[in-house]
Amino acid sequence: MAEAPERTESTVFSKLLVTGMDCPDCAAKVEKAVKRMPGVGNATIVFPAGRLDVEYDSQQTGVTQVLDKIKKLGYEAREDDQKISTVSQTTDFCIIGMDCADCAAKLEKRMAKVPGIETAHVNFGASKMTVSHSGPVAEILSTIEKMGYSGKVDEGLRITNEPASFWKSNQYARPTVISLIMLVSGLIAGKLEAQTLIVNGLFLIGICLGGFLPARNGISVLINAREFDMNFLMTIAVVGASALSAFEEAATVVFLFSFGNALQGYTLDKTRNSIRALMEIAPKEALVRRGITEITLQVKEIVLGDVIIVRPGERIAMDGKVSTGYSTVNQAPITGESIPVEKQPGDEIYAGTVNERGSLEVKVTKLAKDNTISRIIHMVEEAQGQRAPSQQFVDKFAKYYTPMVIVLAALVAALPPLLFGQPFEKWFYEAMAMLLVACPCALVISTPVSIVSAIGNAAKNGVLIKGGMYLEAVGALSVIAFDKTGTLTEGKPQVTDIIPIDGIPDKEFLSIASAIESRSEHPLAEAIVKSAKEHGAEISSISAFEAIPGKGARAMVQGKTYQIGNSRLFSEQTIDLKHVEDEVSRLQNEGKTVMMLGDDKRILGLIAVADVLRENSGQAINKLKKAGIKKIIMLTGDNESTARAIATKAGVDDFRADLLPEDKVDAIKSLLVEHGKVAMVGDGVNDAPALAISTVGIAMGAAGTDTALETADIALMADDLTKLTDTIKLSRKTLGIIKQNIAFALIVKGLILLLVIPGWLTLWLAVAGDMGSSLLVTLNAMRLLRVKHED
Repeated sequence: MAEAPERTESTVFSKLLVTGMDCPDCAAKVEKAVKRMPGVGNATIVFPAGRLDVEYDSQQTGVTQVLDKIKKLGYEAREDDQKISTVSQTTDFCIIGMDCADCAAKLEKRMAKVPGIETAHVNFGASKMTVSHSGPVAEILSTIEKMGYSGKVDEGLRITNEPASFWKSNQYARPTVISLIMLVSGLIAGKLEAQTLIVNGLFLIGICLGGFLPARNGISVLINAREFDMNFLMTIAVVGASALSAFEEAATVVFLFSFGNALQGYTLDKTRNSIRALMEIAPKEALVRRGITEITLQVKEIVLGDVIIVRPGERIAMDGKVSTGYSTVNQAPITGESIPVEKQPGDEIYAGTVNERGSLEVKVTKLAKDNTISRIIHMVEEAQGQRAPSQQFVDKFAKYYTPMVIVLAALVAALPPLLFGQPFEKWFYEAMAMLLVACPCALVISTPVSIVSAIGNAAKNGVLIKGGMYLEAVGALSVIAFDKTGTLTEGKPQVTDIIPIDGIPDKEFLSIASAIESRSEHPLAEAIVKSAKEHGAEISSISAFEAIPGKGARAMVQGKTYQIGNSRLFSEQTIDLKHVEDEVSRLQNEGKTVMMLGDDKRILGLIAVADVLRENSGQAINKLKKAGIKKIIMLTGDNESTARAIATKAGVDDFRADLLPEDKVDAIKSLLVEHGKVAMVGDGVNDAPALAISTVGIAMGAAGTDTALETADIALMADDLTKLTDTIKLSRKTLGIIKQNIAFALIVKGLILLLVIPGWLTLWLAVAGDMGSSLLVTLNAMRLLRVKHED
């Protein structure tokens, strides 16, 4: 079939009601005839509804010409009153019963052929499908059902009901039990030497009842997608075996196939529950104060500006800011932090976290569907749906593998009888068994299940990985570049040294300094005021405050003039600095900024301020080196002496100072040329250009920061650099398991096919090998859910 022409502004989608179509074959002929019309991009008959959905270029043809064509074929037709909108929209669908990655790919391919659908992406890991379309949702749901699945629109609100029971959620559960009962009954009847008709009848009942679902699904895929899937191949093999009167083997194949699918569906549900666990950490309702009334509301009824009341021990239901109360909050479900965080008025709160001690009142800042946990879940689902590089090999292999095995099966059935006079029944049987090996289920599922498990594990431990590409890349890193401020360091200046001169007490010294700095908005001034409060120094009232740009400030404190600032402020007034020069030089060499406090005649003392190293930065750098990272470099806009001091304390291998944002980009480019794969770790905002150009961009402290979540390839939800090593180890473990799965799947398939040469391949062995290998690679991948992260 010719490819549909590219959609333009003149493309129109119409629904036509056709009467008189009582034969599917005749309906197919109408569809085919309309498709051949000039300008028609696509046409699909919805036979049960008596409708033709048609997509055409209005500059080449019109709905009247299409109606005329249908009438010439002997049917009545008219345009439906509701024309399909040409306005594109995106809808998410939950798919139920999708337990085969190869089948998921066929569903995606089939959806792309539906009129009005621009793109369709099936996320096998999340069991979802995202569709950009201008046609009706009902048509999409109908196509999903035709392909053998159940579907519903995903409402987007990340709140789930209790999971359905195994018997309801797993479509193969009942067929498995039925086929087992009939298989055992047939075997017992055979042992008791019952009539052959009764024994074969029991086997046939098991074949029909147990095999109905896969047969129906396989035929649906063949009709709608024009492709063979495992269900159809199994059906052909079972029908062929039954034709050879091998009823016992055919019944065994149906049971093993159904049992394998049931187990695979169960294990995949376990994997997908890593997302369900995230969804369920936020409560479904909260106590809300509106005016003087306190009421319990579902979270979907809570609006922006509402105040929720959170008692000690309760989970927090909504994102917001603390308006009243003091407490500690366990943020581990969002950030992975093991230590509870103190919260006071003005601090951010995340849904799903646990209030430990005091009572809090929280003003809601985000709706339930937009909160941090919902964004994380959405991003994790998107990440799990992305194809990793290792999957490219698998996809290419699978594309050619199935048709190749089908051709080989045909040759096995035909050549031995024709060329060597072998019994047709024997080699026809071998060919039927080969068909069961033709679907590359184990191979196709080997990579996505591993990616789903690993990304789900990381998300539960406070690391958001945006896709399989980045998960694989982080394990191959040889160099990591760190931003300094806010990444290796706290990002907030702190007073490190207080050095009064001439015996002035510390408190008095700090009281004078903080009094002047209390009027300043400079970050260094804030650090001095904070230090004074921590030391219990009283902040005196001042008058005649004067800011001196680039130098410092001056004010009257208790009737006397004092000034605080850098050395230039005092040297310009010819105040002697010789007695403090050595001390200033020492502090500056340690990477500290030195402020001098004095009056109009002399220096009274020094205050050193620095952006201090994070508590765990040194530990994180050490762990990265032990994990095999060859080079760790620090990039900063700070001066060289400060950069050197921090680099030495942190233990990095190299540093580059005095860098503008564009200089950081150049530095990453040069590292990429020299080392190949380089990660950049920053705050996700100031370092966005460098994050974007690196192999993997990693954002620190991304919880609650929209820009960081959107910019980075990997987001550390808390300010914990030690999570980087855990992520690298998880990546390498994932790559190892993917390689194991691919090798295992290929070896099993190869061995099964080799059994054909001596004629040893049986139906039950083929299905056990195929379904067993799919199950084993899934279970192997699920080990990634249990990989431990170090605290």
